[in-house]
Amino acid sequence: MVLLIAVALGVICGYLRAKLRGNDIQTLKLKMVGLVFIAYIPQFFAFSYNPTQRQIPNSWIPFILVGSQILLLIFAWFNRRAPGFPLLGLGLLSNFLVISLNGGFMPLPPSHAEKFIPPGSDMVWRIGERFGVGKDIVLPRSATNLWFLGDIFMLPEWLNYPLAFSVGDILIALGAFWFLWELGRPQTIIKEVSP
Repeated sequence: MVLLIAVALGVICGYLRAKLRGNDIQTLKLKMVGLVFIAYIPQFFAFSYNPTQRQIPNSWIPFILVGSQILLLIFAWFNRRAPGFPLLGLGLLSNFLVISLNGGFMPLPPSHAEKFIPPGSDMVWRIGERFGVGKDIVLPRSATNLWFLGDIFMLPEWLNYPLAFSVGDILIALGAFWFLWELGRPQTIIKEVSP
């Protein structure tokens, strides 16, 4: 969700930046874009697509998450010279490290897990187990490797939308926004990315 907001804002701001200067939006050829789709497909079936969410065993989740992160890191590396990609890559690396060092799941503090359960729900969560059908595992700070890189942030309660996110998610969102913002620069600035 944080990334989607950043992408939407980046597209809008990049477009406005270009139009206010009388320019067209830049085009930038990124390398290995197919890796993003390959990384997304297993996550879609594991976390987003209702018919398959509960069919995929918990034992597969670490392979799906870590494998997806590796593909995304390769994509970021090949595009490291593109605007925003150093920041985006640092965010991916942060998420990769905390997921890899916590059994292949993103750690979620118990205090945050409580906020995801609607009143009257019979949903139960346990320390050390996967939270629902998501990518998170409920772990207290004392049992979490690199706890500060886990899903330690929440949207403000007044937004009435429970969402946990990590430092890595913030960096990825900022990198994506920066990349899209730069597409509004004058035509002579942006060119094809080379490794």
